[in-house]
Amino acid sequence: MIIPLQITGRDIELTEAIEESIRQRAEKLKLFYDQIMRCRVVVEAPHRHQRKGVLYNVRIDIKVPDEELVVKKELNEDLYVAIRDAFDSARRQLQDYSKQRRGEVKYHEESPLARVSKLFPDKGYGFLTAADGQEIYFHKNSVLGGKFANLEIGMQVRYVADLGEKGLQATTVRTT
Repeated sequence: MIIPLQITGRDIELTEAIEESIRQRAEKLKLFYDQIMRCRVVVEAPHRHQRKGVLYNVRIDIKVPDEELVVKKELNEDLYVAIRDAFDSARRQLQDYSKQRRGEVKYHEESPLARVSKLFPDKGYGFLTAADGQEIYFHKNSVLGGKFANLEIGMQVRYVADLGEKGLQATTVRTT
């Protein structure tokens, strides 16, 4: 880390053992992303006088290039468990950030466009015409959000199709 680790306790006295546990876990974060610029950990015991409810808040702010990752855990557990769980969440966020930076995040192609060409509302189905002119059957249950009744002939929709018993069949139809 370029800027040293900052550990703060609010309404709680952090023992040397707790601070050492935090330092070790923060050091391990570099294994998942080695360009951490700053790491700030705040441990709170806001409801010490209560026996039930949230006993510890652990917040971890991690500054990385172009972004700040924030983990906030409100836990009703042992302080060491609260710290462990917060750092586990921080690790997952760093792994996701690292994958995104390397371009490993999957981007899904947008589903193709079609136009509603025939509707049979009384029977609960219709047909789409794809850009290539192919006719695709769809059932009212394949229309997302229960919007089958809102469809009109000529309306543009996006669809996902699969091969059915009698040819292409839209498994999902979404209005645009």
